[in-house]
This record gives sequence, C-alpha cells and structure tokens, in this order.
Amino acid sequence: MASFVRLAQDDIVLNTEKLSTSTWSNNTNQLTAVHTASSQTVFTTATSSGQFFIQVFNVATGSTTTTPEVQYNIAYGHKKGSGSLDFTADTGSFGFSASRNVYSQYRSLVFGDEESSFTFGDTTPEDIYAINIERARYRQALKPSSLNLILNTGTNVELRLTDDSITSTGSAVLTNLGRQFNIVSGSNGVRLGSTVNETVSGSYGLFYPDAGVILLNPLALDLPDADNGIALGTTRNPNTTDKNHEKLLDAIDGGGSFIVDSEENISSQFYFVRAKNKEFNYSSNPSFIDTNGNLNFDSMVDNPRTFITTIGLYNDANELLAVAKLSQPVAKDFTKEALIKVKLDY
Repeated sequence: MASFVRLAQDDIVLNTEKLSTSTWSNNTNQLTAVHTASSQTVFTTATSSGQFFIQVFNVATGSTTTTPEVQYNIAYGHKKGSGSLDFTADTGSFGFSASRNVYSQYRSLVFGDEESSFTFGDTTPEDIYAINIERARYRQALKPSSLNLILNTGTNVELRLTDDSITSTGSAVLTNLGRQFNIVSGSNGVRLGSTVNETVSGSYGLFYPDAGVILLNPLALDLPDADNGIALGTTRNPNTTDKNHEKLLDAIDGGGSFIVDSEENISSQFYFVRAKNKEFNYSSNPSFIDTNGNLNFDSMVDNPRTFITTIGLYNDANELLAVAKLSQPVAKDFTKEALIKVKLDY
C-alpha cells in the first residue's frame, strides 16, 4: 500500500497572472464626490495637519450607515516653503514650512536626495501637487492606463487626465518609487495631444503606479482654459496659508469623476497528482485492517476499493504542508486511474 508518491518535475507547473480590481472602498469603480474631516480644514497654526495634507473619504465622516474610509490624501509642496506658514519666526528659519516639508518628502522618495527638482515635460516648477492613494485601498500597485481624473474649476471646460502608458508603451522611467509615467490629457492611458508637453508650462504631471502617487504640475493647471489649463489659481505667498491643496480638491470635486484601478500578480502553483491503477487501492484508515494486518472485509481481498477525498502535499521530511479537499469522492480500484489538479494561490 503506497502512502507517499514523489511528484515528478513535470507534475509541478508555476503560472503568474495579473488580477485587476477597483481601488476605492466597497469595490466602487468611480469616486464622484469628495468628503473631508472638518478638523483637517482648519489651518490655525503652522503645524495643523491641514497645512500638510487633507484626507479624502468615501462618505461623509459623520455617516451612521457606512464607515468612512480614507481613499487618498492630497497635498501641496513648494521647494522654498511658499504657500504655508513658517514653523517659527526665528531668523534663518524663513521658508521652513509644511509645503517645504511636503516637497522635500516627495523629492527624497523619488530622487533619494535633497537637491533634485521635479520636471514635467520641459518645465521645472518650484512646486507640486501630490495625490497619495491610501495604501489600504490598493493591492500590489495601481494599474497603468486605468487612471482617469476629471478636473473642473467651475467653468464649462473639463480637463481629463490619464497616464501615457498605452501611447508610450515600454517607455516607463524607473525611479526609487518604481515606474514613472507622464500624466497627459486623454483617457485610459491614451494621450490626446501629439506630445507630452501639452501646455506652454510642460506636461500635467507624473504617475507612480507602484507607490500609489500622482504628482501634478501647478504651472500647467494654473493656465487659462484657452491654454489647456483650468485656471486653478495656485498662489505662492511666503509665510501665508494659501490653502492650495484645497483648490485642487475643489477641482476634483467639480470634475466629479476619479477612477483608478489596482492590480497584483497572483502566482499559482499547479500540482498534477496521479494515482495509477496499482496505487492507493487500500485505505490507510486503521479500521481497514485488524491487529494482525489482515483485511477486515473479505470483499476487499480480490477487489479492493477506496474513495479519494483528500490530498496532502508533504515535504521531504514527510511534514504536511497543504491539504486539498475534493468536492466529491473519487472512486479508485485496480481498474481505474485518477488525475487530480491541485492549485495553490499565493
């Protein structure tokens, strides 16, 4: 009676496939409105959380029917600290503010230094807008070509943004934050314009799907409608609470549509378990034999029969690693062979 059979190398197959799902809570495909916490829209001091970022929820924070969950965070960063209050009034501390911290944080994440600047197409502004997708919302990464964000500042002109992963297939730039794509006008990864520099102020932004980060170019968004902007109105006053990230938040709310999917690689190991005609025809159940090792049932002497219900996968030390349960028993005797495919996902 065979208890263990070593699987042949050809009986083990590894397969990897991508699984895509919606990023937002409750598998919602599209965010159509923004909800914030009232405490974060208070900018009373230089260190108020709202000076650094604003959290956006799927429902109102006071909802009693659905638990509010953070969907993404939005922030404004300036290389010299303009647009937010300085932390102190000490001489030599001018410009040390929330916006400077935000810019430095993303610069360090992308470039790994404190000297580089963000370039959008052929333009290098001193500031950025950052949209950071909450880590709990996506699986392994955001899916390139799934980004579709509409911005509207109240005019009749909408700006539809996407990444250029389809138009520029294979041209992703590798950074410390993983792949980097341009953010352009268009939809579903296809650029509407003929070049990345769709405005006199360069491209609209950069997309880092592996880190869940979207950086937008304030100079391009500040342009009037006629120049392919949305007249966002970014202000860059030193030691002043300009609330720039609120302006972008209002434009997202005005657009009424924010779509981005997440994806992950699912690795599956397939084990083709074969029970040949002379194998596994006797049960390992103790009730199958008596204390002398004889079959308890005479009918089993010439025509033994078993039913396969469970498959165990063991290592070389005969330690059980995984168990597979069959949906229904498979009859087995000397006239039958069984081929059972076991799939492990991880």
